Amino acid sequence: MTTDRKIIRSVRGQRAQDGAGVSLVRVLGNETIYDFDPILMLDSFDSTDPRDYNAGFPTHPHRGIETVTFLAQGSVRHKDHLGHEATVHDGGAQWLTAGSGAFHSEYLSASERLLGVQLWLNLPGKDKMCPPAYHSIDNSQIEVFPFDGGQLRLICGEYRGHRGYQGKYLPLDYYDILLDPHATLTLDTNPDASVMAFTLQGKAVIGGSMVEDKTAVKLGDGDRLTIEAGDEGAEVLVIISRKLDEPVAWYGPIVMNTMDEIKTAVNELNNGTFLKSTTDYRE
Repeated sequence: MTTDRKIIRSVRGQRAQDGAGVSLVRVLGNETIYDFDPILMLDSFDSTDPRDYNAGFPTHPHRGIETVTFLAQGSVRHKDHLGHEATVHDGGAQWLTAGSGAFHSEYLSASERLLGVQLWLNLPGKDKMCPPAYHSIDNSQIEVFPFDGGQLRLICGEYRGHRGYQGKYLPLDYYDILLDPHATLTLDTNPDASVMAFTLQGKAVIGGSMVEDKTAVKLGDGDRLTIEAGDEGAEVLVIISRKLDEPVAWYGPIVMNTMDEIKTAVNELNNGTFLKSTTDYRE
């Protein structure tokens, strides 16, 4: 017998600024850590004015997390302390495993419309000091699955036996779902999975409830999720992982399990021992 997942928490994003003054929609953060576990943060970008974002995100550190950035429209240029330089374009994504420590910068290029999302995926306590790594996912590498009234794009993870890029430490199935007006898609989900959705564009009925634009919802127990677009169609991101049920200590760009670990990271930032491996990095 199948059971439909229903919404147990809903959070609509609010305008905020980050980086060097980038205007964005902050959806998930410190107040939603445990409800959306293991997704720590979710920021959405949606602008037709490059002045909202052209200052970008200058060089900054991370530890204890993975950042996954998806751009439906626009482009972002990434550079990190390991020597990786890459530009992600319309429909592509990038995955940074900060692990034991990473420095990187991200600059958003002027475009007709910038539309996308960055999420922070928590790392299990045993893996927080793993080696840092970077992987870019070009639009051409993303498999597309048409259905009646829309399509599902497999940004990463697994869908019906098909596999995209997958990180090493936590499972992450990440779907970009585009729906025509009133089109419907039903997804089978592992009953043990942690499932959330985000309305990137438009309204949609998710798990039987209407969800406004730029809203994240956490789904309760079940093995099936149904999404139906509203009158104008919708683009919905579905993010499926595994709940960690671990304590979270969060200080700016660093997320660990204890405050002692946070203090160690801050001390290492101050004394120049934060990075465990590096190249000659200049922004």
